[in-house]
Amino acid sequence: MTDPRLPLEQAFGTPEAKRRYTRRLFATIADRYDVITRVLSFGRDQRWKLDLIERAGVLPGMRALDLACGTGDLALLAASRGASVVGLDFTARMIELARLKPHGRSIYWVVGDMGKLPVASGRFDLITTGYGLRNVPDLRAALAEMYRVLSPGGRLCSLDFNRPESAVVRAVYLTYLTAVGSTLGFVLHRDPDTYRYIPASIRRYPGAHGVAALMREAGFEGVETVPVLGGFMTIHLATKALTRREEARVTRTS
Repeated sequence: MTDPRLPLEQAFGTPEAKRRYTRRLFATIADRYDVITRVLSFGRDQRWKLDLIERAGVLPGMRALDLACGTGDLALLAASRGASVVGLDFTARMIELARLKPHGRSIYWVVGDMGKLPVASGRFDLITTGYGLRNVPDLRAALAEMYRVLSPGGRLCSLDFNRPESAVVRAVYLTYLTAVGSTLGFVLHRDPDTYRYIPASIRRYPGAHGVAALMREAGFEGVETVPVLGGFMTIHLATKALTRREEARVTRTS
């Protein structure tokens, strides 16, 4: 069960309230996370994640960081392309489940906070995240941390639910997610709020264009939004600017 001292309607009052709520929530749903993700994506989740990895341009030897890694799908895909991967999630049970998945390459799994990444600045060539930006307690702080730990020219690639701009479409979409989420929450956890969190978080999410604006505010360049599932989901792509020294080096070698 989610924390009875913090009802869903109070979970978004402050970053700390959201952190407390989501920490307990994801610990509760971890063992059913893969199944629920497949159900809510109509079985397309794996295809979307593969699309993200393709767009990320993962190459052998890349240093990749998968944030809010869950049970490790994106981390495993990046590692299968030859990247050296760190998978980070703030839910210990998610990391335990990720470690159990078979893979032929070494991946370093770590429990950590997206808002305070335990890694050095400029460490990674690529950051991926699936359903991470919507769930982070402080989106601006998380984007600043992602920018910090990327090397110049490094890429940020995110997959998440979108918040439809049309009020009518948004109302229908969120009503559907609320109904499905309530049913799944009651059947699986005897708590309808467990998956009502998803539409509740979408209501407060900036949406595709709002997230893109926040990425630019954090310093990212070349920000792209790629609609998925008719715009109900979005892939975001962004690049950390090259330093002047890096730009000069690229110019000399091109």
